[in-house]
Amino acid sequence: MLKLIIIIVYLAVGLVVASNNNYLGDLNDISAVISALLAVLLWPLVLLGIDLHIGGVPNVDINKKG
Repeated sequence: MLKLIIIIVYLAVGLVVASNNNYLGDLNDISAVISALLAVLLWPLVLLGIDLHIGGVPNVDINKKG
């Protein structure tokens, strides 16, 4: 039972981290879905700044300053 709770908490944190880092925004193709799954499962790497976007550059506003 404790193992299941740990897995659920790990995945919940992964969903929050992936959402905050724009992995769950636009899931319109398979590469975006794979990127989102990787970000949820490997969320500690996302926190370290590793980009897990598959198949191109993520949608970034080039006009955004700061």
